[in-house]
Amino acid sequence: MNNMRIIIDRFEGDFALCETENGKILDVPSELFENAHEGDVFDISFNEKETLNRKENLNSRLKNLFDR
Repeated sequence: MNNMRIIIDRFEGDFALCETENGKILDVPSELFENAHEGDVFDISFNEKETLNRKENLNSRLKNLFDR
């Protein structure tokens, strides 16, 4: 699954309770949803290219650290 849609159901304390498309409720830190409101819809996507870039960067840094 590369994309997920979540809807903010409500805010409780420091958390936004978000409903997924399959009905699951997730507790997400509300600071991730600055200026959001109940009922707002967010599409979350997986960025494969950036993930691979970060992994390659980390591997390079580890190699440089241990090959000294």
